[in-house]
This record gives sequence, structure tokens and C-alpha cells, in this order.
Amino acid sequence: MRVGVITFPGTLDDVDAARAVRYAGGEPVALWHADTGLRGVGAVVVPGGFSYGDYLRAGAIAARAPIMTSVIEAAGRGLPVLGICNGFQILCEAGLLPGALVRNAGLHFVCRDQRLHVASADTAWTRDYAVGQEILVPLKSGEGRFVADADTLARLEGEGRVVFRYAGGNPNGSLADIAGIASVDGRVVGLMPHPEHAIDPLFGPSEEGLGLFTSVLRAVAAA
Repeated sequence: MRVGVITFPGTLDDVDAARAVRYAGGEPVALWHADTGLRGVGAVVVPGGFSYGDYLRAGAIAARAPIMTSVIEAAGRGLPVLGICNGFQILCEAGLLPGALVRNAGLHFVCRDQRLHVASADTAWTRDYAVGQEILVPLKSGEGRFVADADTLARLEGEGRVVFRYAGGNPNGSLADIAGIASVDGRVVGLMPHPEHAIDPLFGPSEEGLGLFTSVLRAVAAA
């Protein structure tokens, strides 16, 4: 299956995301921020980095790039989309996911291997995990604190849309220990930690991040 990986000016982790797609058995397809089409891909990854230098707000400019118009339209038709770190920020800025990512509590950049609790296995990106499972993946962000108003938080909790929570301590002050959330249909997922850096124990803390990429291949094949 072909999985698009978007590159914006300032994207850092597109090569790693493409490698994760290949490890999972998919075919990565490079998408450029100025593209207006998705080249027939079955899913899209919006990777991490510092798109457009994080000017205005992290992800604010990228959310308005031409490629994101196509992503938003395709997501409305059920296309699976994953936003990682800056990609999560972009999805929130684009309105595909609720809430916002703001400066970490303490205002420090956090870079460490982070344990995550899998809170939902009902999304296109987490079906290869089990609820309650813990995975170890890197976290590296300065604006990773998830915030939302009380009604939005209640809706995310009540609808089972919290996908990952930080385990073993909250590294950035995210409300309710939230590390990742999903859209109503479970096809769009955003998370701050980096599963694409945990696909091979030779190059990361574990291979436990690979499940997001194998999950989406199975989800698309079953659709």
C-alpha cells in the first residue's frame, strides 16, 4: 500500500517516517507542501520537525499549505492520517483534531525515551496494539503540552478518543496525561512522541512504534 509522507520547509523526520512505512511493508510516497494532490495514496503521515520555522505558532503556517487542503478533504472521506509531533500540531491547527499544543510546563525542551499507555486500539493506527499495553518511544518537543477546554476534554474522554497517555510521569504538563488523540471516526490520529524512531532496536529504544504503521496497512486493506 502507498502511504504519503509530507515534507514542509523545516520538516526533519520525513525520511524516518518513510523508513517506518517501508519497515511495515508499505510503499512510502513523497508529498511536497506545495502539491495539490495526494498521488493516489491510501494514507498520509504528517511528520515532525519545525515546519516554516514554527513562526506564528507551531504548525500554523503548514496547516494552510496547499497539500493540507487535499489532506483535509481526503480525511473527510475517511483517508487515514497520522500527525507526529509537529504533525500533531499541524492537524490541530488545520481543525482535523481538537485542542492545541503549547509550550511545555517549565518551558524546557524535553528529549527522552518515553513510555506510553495505549488507551485505544479502535483507530486505524492502533489496531495492532492492545488497550493497556505500554510502548517505549522517543519524545522530543518544546511545545508538546496538550490543552483543551473542559467540554472538549470531556468529549474526548467520553468518546474514547484519547489514544495514548504518558506513563511513568507526565513529561510536559499535558492535560490528563494525554500524548495522543483521534478523530471521531478513528481515522485521524495525532501524537507528540515519535513512533517512527522506535521501529528497530538497533536505531531506537525499541521496535514498539512500528505497530502504528502496520496497523494502518491492515486498516486500509480491510476497508
